[in-house]
Amino acid sequence: MRVIPASLHRLLDFVTVIAFALAPSVLHLSGFAGTLAYLLAGVHFALTMVTQFPGARLHLVSLPLHGAIECLVGLVLVALPWVAGWSGTPRTFYVAAGVVILVVWVLSHYGASDRAAAD
Repeated sequence: MRVIPASLHRLLDFVTVIAFALAPSVLHLSGFAGTLAYLLAGVHFALTMVTQFPGARLHLVSLPLHGAIECLVGLVLVALPWVAGWSGTPRTFYVAAGVVILVVWVLSHYGASDRAAAD
């Protein structure tokens, strides 16, 4: 069931950007875990800014492609702590972030009606 329209998804993407940007300071993530959070904040912001959302100025990335990228990122974030050998806070943060991204992905509508509203 897809219940999150594109306009709400865009807002949630900005919340995600803020969460990734604040995580290193708030959760004391250091090293690669901290750097990755900052990188993900920047990449997520850039992706959101160029996606064909309603009200967006740039339409370089379609909503279905945006969704596919987020699904892949969510899956990678859930697996990453074990690949990187992280435990504790970094593991908890990245698994939780991946799960949240996947839940939003499952609930988001990436259909043609949303794309038409963006034009």
